[in-house]
Formats: sequence, C-alpha cells, structure tokens
Amino acid sequence: MLVSKQGYEIPYIYEGKGNEKKIVIISHGFGSSKESPTAVTAAARFNEAGIGAVRYDHPAHGDSPVDGEYFRIENCLNDLESVENMVAERFPGAEISYFSSSFGAFINLIYISTRSHRGTRSYLRCAAVDMPGIIKGWMSEEDIKEMDEKGYLVIDEDYVRPLKIVKGFCEDLEMIDLYKGFEPKGTKLLMIHGTDDETAPYEDSKAFAQLYGIDLISVEGADHRFTPEGAMDIVREEAVRFINKI
Repeated sequence: MLVSKQGYEIPYIYEGKGNEKKIVIISHGFGSSKESPTAVTAAARFNEAGIGAVRYDHPAHGDSPVDGEYFRIENCLNDLESVENMVAERFPGAEISYFSSSFGAFINLIYISTRSHRGTRSYLRCAAVDMPGIIKGWMSEEDIKEMDEKGYLVIDEDYVRPLKIVKGFCEDLEMIDLYKGFEPKGTKLLMIHGTDDETAPYEDSKAFAQLYGIDLISVEGADHRFTPEGAMDIVREEAVRFINKI
C-alpha cells in the first residue's frame, strides 16, 4: 500500500515484469481514473515495448478513499511525488518518465517546474495547460452562486464517480499560470493534441508549445478522447517512440 503525505492511500497498479530499465508514471485526467481506456491501453503498449508502467488515482478519483476535500493542487503534486519515490525505491536505477493526460498533464507540468524530480521525459496528451480558464468557462452563474453558498460543487458528467470540487481547489487554480515562468528543469517534453479538442483547446497547447519551444504533434480531427479511428494508436506509438528515444 502506498500512503500519501496526508495519510490516505494512493491506489496504484504496476504493470511489467519487474526488471524494466524504464518505468513510465501514468496520470489521468479530470474526473477519470487509472482504469481509463487511455491509461490501460498505454500501459499495455509500454509493456509490449519492454517498458514498465505505473498508473495511479488522483485524490477523490477512481478508487481513492478520500472525497473532494482532499482534491487540492498541493495534494495532487504530493501524490505524484509519492508515486515517483515509490518507483525509484522499487526500481533503483530505472529511468523514470511521465505519460499524462489533460488535468494530469497540468499537474505534471507544475510538478516538473516547481519540484525536484527524477523524470527525464514527459509525454503530454491533450494537456489542460489553461486549467484555470477551462474551469472558469465551464462554471455557470448558478454554479458560482452554489460554490459561494455551500463552499463546494458536486459534478457528475459521465465521470467515473461524482466529483466534489471545493472552493479551495478553484482558489488553488487562480494562483497558477503555466504561461508565465514554466521551467522544464532538464526534462524533455513532447506534446500531442487533437485539433478538434472540445475540452482542452488545441490553441492553448499550441501557444504553450511555441512559447517554450516544445515539440507538438497535432492530430487532425481528434477530439479530447482521441476517439476517431486510429487516433489513439498514434498517441501510443508516439509515446513509445519518445520514451525509447536515445
């Protein structure tokens, strides 16, 4: 069992033979889980390529035992750090990389920019680089009023489980602007984004990539979940190529 800095369990799954020289930490998106099709199939493809994979749940997501009171940016960063430390202890000498989607990519970018870390490569699928703007655009006037009155909202939009968002989470987002002062600190990055992403705008990732000189793979016609035929195959194959690149 992996225990967070706050004392709750961080559910995770390791997939591999146990002797891999490369391990990828897979983090999921907002309202999703370690059991998402993206996370599961990416881990399987990494295994086929001889790369180990660890996928885990953010607080209040998937099998996490805590509710939205713990879904705060600091806890998300701490949990990623805990997962990474576990991987480093369990697989000493293995090269660590990241595969993250949407909100998970947002967390990963903050993490490598603000904390000491071991990951040498970060592969970012449909990165929600402007998560504060996405949440603002999503919330209606009624949502804002409810948040002010109750201090939280509960969202259930085809999510794995209803997600409680507290006012403090929104305040956390207000303090973050990845377009200002992002530092990769030696980690190599590659972004991939669908041009028809309806959730995390493609133009946001394009602007971010241009600002920091990051390579961006644009997949024409792909939405946020990369549902067009063959689109997710591109995601997986480019991920393996990037992680294995010398």
